[in-house]
Amino acid sequence: MGLFERYLSIWVALAIGLGVALGLVLPGLFAAVADLEWARVNLVVAALIWLMVYPMMLKVEPSCLRDIGRRPRGLALTLFINWLVKPFTMAALGLFFFDVVFAGLVPEADAEQYVAGMILLGVAPCTAMVFVWSQLTEGDPNYTLVQVSVNDLIMVFAFAPIAGLLLGITEIAVPWETLFASVVIFVVFPLVAGIATQRALSADGIARLAAVLKPASIVGLLLTVVLLFGFQAETIVASPGRVVLIAIPLLIQSYGIFAIAYGLARALRLPFDVAAPAAMIGTSNFFELAVAVAISLFGLGSGAALATVVGVLIEVPVMLSLVAFARRTRHWFPAPLERA
Repeated sequence: MGLFERYLSIWVALAIGLGVALGLVLPGLFAAVADLEWARVNLVVAALIWLMVYPMMLKVEPSCLRDIGRRPRGLALTLFINWLVKPFTMAALGLFFFDVVFAGLVPEADAEQYVAGMILLGVAPCTAMVFVWSQLTEGDPNYTLVQVSVNDLIMVFAFAPIAGLLLGITEIAVPWETLFASVVIFVVFPLVAGIATQRALSADGIARLAAVLKPASIVGLLLTVVLLFGFQAETIVASPGRVVLIAIPLLIQSYGIFAIAYGLARALRLPFDVAAPAAMIGTSNFFELAVAVAISLFGLGSGAALATVVGVLIEVPVMLSLVAFARRTRHWFPAPLERA
């Protein structure tokens, strides 16, 4: 492991502090960057995530994708966690904490909004950042691509009905432009670029390019953290108590979902390079979609929008802690050559 990876938790902590500080000192700058959007996807953050995703796409071998059907258990685990477990446990945790544990600490109307935002996070499995988490755990790039792609396809049909059921809303206007833009930016573009690079360079050339991009990917991750916390610096400072209350059930959900998925992966004897990304997908969230729907349903200044933003803020530190845990426990799983 290089210097950046070895002390990544320290760099992230510094990036969080720097983001909050800069957001308070230069609010106009961060507001201007936040306005650089296409279909509610921030273009600056998208470029940084693309920088993190592209190196993994250099490892994707399209000819190997058909082999996924021979070991379907990792894909089945991902779909089970994302669509039959995660949304409903998120709703249950939100209701338990804000109706029971935190009862009386916040007004009932605000509590309902926070729960709604948490539900929207629970129904939106990750599209982009999971490639980063998979790369950091040395996951199988071909399998990760299939897992993300199938989840995106199911999300087109399942997001609105499940969210509507849990929110008690008969109709939800899904921001299709956000969903489409995210898939194109975070999956299609880097995949095409990766395949084109493979055809243009030799194996040695690709290896050298990957070595050059590796530290750039970590820098992209840190800059993403700075931006995300800078965007919400005023909210964090203005409502720290509310942010903490929302973060508690979200943290329990994140670590709980990972524990369930990782435990099932171990029971199924999945190889580590399939098990780790499968657990990461269920733990991470498609926060662009959740934030966009929260704003469209409840408004920009709503409690639901705040809850989705808190989900954004805790995701990177939480996922990095899980990456570290997964790397330390890879010996729990069969070697990658022992295909499930």
